[in-house]
Amino acid sequence: MELFRNSNIDWLGKKWYFLGFSLIFSIAGILSMLFWHGVPRGVDFKGGTLVYVSFPTSPSEDAIRTALDQGHVRNYTVQRISSVGASAAAANQVVISVPEQSDSNHDAAREQIVSALDSNYHAGKATVQSTDIVGPTAGKQLTRQAGWAVLWSLLGMLVYLWFRFEFIYGAAAVIAVFHDTLITIGFFSLLNTEITLTVVAAILTLVGYSMNDTIVVFDRIRENLQTMRRATLSEVVNKSINQTLSRTILTSGLTFLTVLSLFIFGGEVLHGFSLALVIGILIGTYSSIAVAAPMLVAWTDWRASKGKRTALPATRRATA
Repeated sequence: MELFRNSNIDWLGKKWYFLGFSLIFSIAGILSMLFWHGVPRGVDFKGGTLVYVSFPTSPSEDAIRTALDQGHVRNYTVQRISSVGASAAAANQVVISVPEQSDSNHDAAREQIVSALDSNYHAGKATVQSTDIVGPTAGKQLTRQAGWAVLWSLLGMLVYLWFRFEFIYGAAAVIAVFHDTLITIGFFSLLNTEITLTVVAAILTLVGYSMNDTIVVFDRIRENLQTMRRATLSEVVNKSINQTLSRTILTSGLTFLTVLSLFIFGGEVLHGFSLALVIGILIGTYSSIAVAAPMLVAWTDWRASKGKRTALPATRRATA
């Protein structure tokens, strides 16, 4: 199936529009992280108390939030644990998380939640099943590990693309993926949505997804460099993007519809995970076309203007 047969869009001619789009969202996210909401970390990273509560019947999340508000519980989050095929007991459970407070202990946070539900929730008796405590030390360790996971994944992909193509191809792809990650985290900051371990897992998924899409475009560029010897690199890149456009739209479009359904119908537990995927799929597809490829051309043109020889992919060098 091919959606765009013989498309001839001048993608590189629109590079300044793409640059403006990227700058707007990147700068907005950075400003939000620096001056407005910061990086809204979940309990997994900043420490706190998670209280698992069960109810005799399916609980109303709105009623639970109202009860907690009336009980003066602050900065809490409520997540349903229910899922398709879950047991009756699991289907009636929620987890209430409260971040680490400098002026209170974890037992006090648990007792405040229990007191608020006992006094203000009237749709059934709330029973605490268990309580998990994430200390600030563990939270900092998880933050470091999440950062290193993203960093090592980017470094590994840079080395692979350096070996598979040329260094500039790897650098362009890694910068594009960093661009995707920055904008995704920036959206979380702008929306003041907490970043949890599941969100980090989604971001790592997006790193691989976006990189795969970029490699497809780069591989087609390398193939066309062998056959379009008289064409400029800009013409080769435009041709390559147009040739892979149908594949990109079909793959990314179907994936986007899947994660959008997960975002709409997946419930509160999967909200952060699916939101990261929804944003990342859109930005990752965009960056493969509008960030990585133009960066490759810009680097080559800059080297040419300095009178330096531009390295080409190994397959072209061997046959030139």
